[in-house]
Amino acid sequence: MNFLLKIFTDIPIMIVIVVFICSVIYCIKSYKFANKNLLILLNFISDFKKSDLNFRFREIDEWMSSNPYVSAVWHEFKNTLVFSESVALKGKDNNLTYKEVSETVQNIQTTVDPLYFFNEESLVNSKFNNKFIQTIPTILTGFGPLFTFLNIAIAFGKLDFTNQENTISSVSGLMSSMQTAALVSVVAVGSSLIYLMVERLLSQKLCKIPLAKCEELIGKLFDNISSEKFLLELLKETKIQNNSISNLITMMPENFKVALNSGIASNLVPYLENLIFGINQMNKSMKEVAKNSKSDDVDDLF
Repeated sequence: MNFLLKIFTDIPIMIVIVVFICSVIYCIKSYKFANKNLLILLNFISDFKKSDLNFRFREIDEWMSSNPYVSAVWHEFKNTLVFSESVALKGKDNNLTYKEVSETVQNIQTTVDPLYFFNEESLVNSKFNNKFIQTIPTILTGFGPLFTFLNIAIAFGKLDFTNQENTISSVSGLMSSMQTAALVSVVAVGSSLIYLMVERLLSQKLCKIPLAKCEELIGKLFDNISSEKFLLELLKETKIQNNSISNLITMMPENFKVALNSGIASNLVPYLENLIFGINQMNKSMKEVAKNSKSDDVDDLF
């Protein structure tokens, strides 16, 4: 009992134990924080399907942008999205606005794999000091030889060979210190192994499993189209538009001629006919007046 009490009251061993306990607490808190936010994200995106994504994209955009846990990743991912002309963005006032890109691109697609943005590094490791968590086993293991050699150095410094009694006493203290020094290494290596096992289990259960589900759902929501394929689609679209414009320019003179003839036939010809008819009527009336008055001036005029 005294031996165990001496061990757990030894300062190097206490340092190793305190560091181990604090590291486990920090690891659990960090992984629980990530797990909480991943479950929130998972519950949100599980309500969406690819078929209704066109009409509910504004809802996803607003939620993702307002959630600080995924907002930065979402803004980067949104820049890779390709919208077809059938995409409807529903606003708060229930008005639908449409964004056209290409007639051959259907639904909402992305030119980059969603896993490039929504991955373990962006959704888990970057949300806390993951490098410190991964370094803890090395620190605990390093405490072993550090405190072992420190105890040995202190024990050798206490050796006293001035007389037989002091020699026996100092050698006895050296053996006790050597035992404690060896025990520090055992505690340090043991705590490192325990921490490593706990950290791996927590990481798998709290982070990697919900993260894999989130990645799977996001991958199903957005079809992946390569940037090269999208540029080819835009090239085809441009060629179709250029061909339509070329045909329109070619047919423009003929269409202008038809439109001009139609305008003359429908507007100018009736006007001229009415004008000629009026002149004829005026001529007839003046002839009748001249006939009745028998005026030579009127006869000379006509």
